[in-house]
Amino acid sequence: MDFEGEFGRLLDEFRDEVRPLDDLQEEVAAIRGHGEAAGGQVRAEALPNGALAGLRLDPRALRMGADALAEAIVEAATLAATDVTAKVTERMSEAMAPYVDQAGRFLDGLS
Repeated sequence: MDFEGEFGRLLDEFRDEVRPLDDLQEEVAAIRGHGEAAGGQVRAEALPNGALAGLRLDPRALRMGADALAEAIVEAATLAATDVTAKVTERMSEAMAPYVDQAGRFLDGLS
């Protein structure tokens, strides 16, 4: 048996299997969540890790007062983080479904 050839074949097969996961990682990194508060005067954008990627303040928002503006910023950022979490969860569920099904069939075969 040609162990090097067989190992190379298995390695190529493994690379083919994980390539979609590499692509998924890039897709997920590009997802952004959006949230707004104060009637759209405060808009936030969040990264998949929940970090704030952007904040836009309508000039009218600056007249809200410090406390109201701070609350609106927190609200918009929270909504953006919630939005990005939902988008990432949905994309991951879609992408992982075939693997979950395959694992289920494998486990069913063990019993």
